[in-house]
Amino acid sequence: MQGVVRKWGNSAAIRLPAGVLEAVSLKIDQAVDVREEDGRIIIEPVRAVPLELEELVSGITNENRHDEIDFGSSVGGERW
Repeated sequence: MQGVVRKWGNSAAIRLPAGVLEAVSLKIDQAVDVREEDGRIIIEPVRAVPLELEELVSGITNENRHDEIDFGSSVGGERW
């Protein structure tokens, strides 16, 4: 398949056919990684990296902890 590079503001753009987007499970407005390798343009969907709770919690230190925030009295069905 061939495409044409078109001007888009100060940048350039190329249309990607719906079939190509579907084949790689890419949605409109989804982030992609764009890079050059050996004279080729590589476009890959950015996939979310699953995070583990233990990994996130291990990054908490006394230096990066926030102070407790007082949001006032309960106004709904909150239970503390």
